[in-house]
Amino acid sequence: MDIFRYIQDIKTHLKLTFDEVDGWFEKDKETLNHQPSNGGWTVQQILEHIYLTNFYLLILIEKGAKKAMKNSLNLDLESEIKNYSFNKKNFDRVGEHGAFEWIRPEHMEPKGELGPDKIRSLMSQQYLLCLHYLEVMKNGEGLLYKTTMTVNELGKINVYEYIYFLSLHAQRHVTQMKKNESETIKN
Repeated sequence: MDIFRYIQDIKTHLKLTFDEVDGWFEKDKETLNHQPSNGGWTVQQILEHIYLTNFYLLILIEKGAKKAMKNSLNLDLESEIKNYSFNKKNFDRVGEHGAFEWIRPEHMEPKGELGPDKIRSLMSQQYLLCLHYLEVMKNGEGLLYKTTMTVNELGKINVYEYIYFLSLHAQRHVTQMKKNESETIKN
């Protein structure tokens, strides 16, 4: 396992995803506020949901990064790197809108309390935080701490995988926003 390549791949995914999400803030008000025919969220609500989900995932990522760095003092990092294999197939389904049933916690539902400019600014900070944790754990330390992720039965995942999950979750909703937009164009 080339840990440096792995971390770089996560950084690349984050950049592409956050850039794509950021572009949605430039959309016109009609697109942002269109209520889809299926009764789902507007693009504005989806953007707020992405921010809220990132917020809660970053709490877990921060705790995990601290514990991983602490574990790096006592655990054999080289052995962990050598024995690690990434189950990309399981994770990629997270990025596919509608690929499986997903019951989100109530605290991640949009409440309309934040304007688009504030959400955009906070998301930009979240992106920088993800990069910060990847930099702190730049030698593979993120493999040294795992937490259970119940979504799509991923099980115990390491800190890098949590960051990748955050990026995939946002990507999942980009697909949803595109569907909303295509419905707006038809009307």
